[in-house]
Amino acid sequence: MPSYTDIIAKKGEITAKALGFDYTRYEQGGLAFDYEGMMSNTGYTLDDIRRIQLETGVGATPLLELRNITRLARKLAGRGKGARIFIKDEAANPSGSFKARRAAISVYHAQQHGFAGVVAATSGNYGAAVASQAAMRGLKAIIVQEVYDSKSQGQPEILEKGRACEAYGAEVLQLTVGPELFAVFLQVLESTGYFNASLYTPYGIAGIETLGLEVVEGVRQQTGRDPDAVVITHAGGGNVTGTARGMKKAGALATLVIGASVDLAGLHMASDHDFNRKSFTTGHTGFAVPFTTWPDRADVPRNAARSLRYLDRFGTVTQGEVFYATEMLAQLEGLERGPAGNISLAAAFALAQEMDHDQVIVVQETEYTGAGKHPNAQLAFAREQGIVVRSGDPVDNVPGKTIVIPSNPRQLRYKEVPLDGLRHSYLRNALEQKKGQALTPREVEFLCEDSKLTPEAVLEGQRERE
Repeated sequence: MPSYTDIIAKKGEITAKALGFDYTRYEQGGLAFDYEGMMSNTGYTLDDIRRIQLETGVGATPLLELRNITRLARKLAGRGKGARIFIKDEAANPSGSFKARRAAISVYHAQQHGFAGVVAATSGNYGAAVASQAAMRGLKAIIVQEVYDSKSQGQPEILEKGRACEAYGAEVLQLTVGPELFAVFLQVLESTGYFNASLYTPYGIAGIETLGLEVVEGVRQQTGRDPDAVVITHAGGGNVTGTARGMKKAGALATLVIGASVDLAGLHMASDHDFNRKSFTTGHTGFAVPFTTWPDRADVPRNAARSLRYLDRFGTVTQGEVFYATEMLAQLEGLERGPAGNISLAAAFALAQEMDHDQVIVVQETEYTGAGKHPNAQLAFAREQGIVVRSGDPVDNVPGKTIVIPSNPRQLRYKEVPLDGLRHSYLRNALEQKKGQALTPREVEFLCEDSKLTPEAVLEGQRERE
């Protein structure tokens, strides 16, 4: 068995072999690479991707108008305010989430190129999506999960997702919190010769573009106009990136791309103590902020998920607000859905009240619910960790200590996170990679593309580090 140091040292070699994708073709020196060139050279057009997904029942999901929730938002909004709220019901995909879209392309590509199986490192819905698609394509699947803390306790939502992976026939390797996840993932890739079905490859991101395209097409069909805003649950950045790219390809250039995450400030995702003190395994700031401010922390040489290129706004909601939105969706619209999409629903409900009566805002996904993904299981587990769960004003929420569920719908709020601060954090992380060396003109240009900062801001950041 190779040591942790030895296996990590072979990261580049292992991932390149397991992907068959030559990232070096797109390198342009130092920090810079040809992002659009990388994305356009997957070998699949948008029409190809739609066809591949439909072969396994992925995509073409319903776009539903939330009429009762819209009426409630309008009662709380000022005169002439209260946008129409729609939701894209991605729970209709075979594995119950939008991640079937990205898995469909990766698994298809693996099958077409002669791989006997696929491997993914994920504690979320993506594992179930990969397992489901692999079963349909006749491939083996191995899912590597970070599940337990040092007391052998696992969050009910993660355990449910592991159960789903096994139900689809995957082998599931369940690990404790810590750096071993990536090392075991690399070991599995090396020993099996399976395809690396990473969340962050161009195949995975391109698969989500159909979702953005369908959102725009559906809104046009039902309202005769483009959506004014689309709210996207933001974690590692793939959901934002793929959806926004699809929207742009549909020609919806004026539609606002709004990210929403659960505020878990103060909790560290790699901490054994903090790991089980969060009630959300995705869509939270513990993923969103690190991946927004440095995308290339991923398990591939260049991450195709680069959310700063696409976000127009980004904000947070609290855990309690998401639990409230989950019940609101079920009791007002008859849709019982899991927590991830309801992060965006909580945000959209607040944002709709700021918008005009004739505008349209879309919640871009739902996910399946049940077992450990249900609020009852999550809140019971939180109480077991000593977290106080109570009703009140969610401004009193303290991640890891209290979950405050709103006592009325007026208390659902969207807390703006200034994107400019995240852009400058990205720049600082990029400049650290240079170790004091000056930026080349192409690197300056790339950093502007990647962060939406001006050349003057990039050069000023460099001067501050000299």
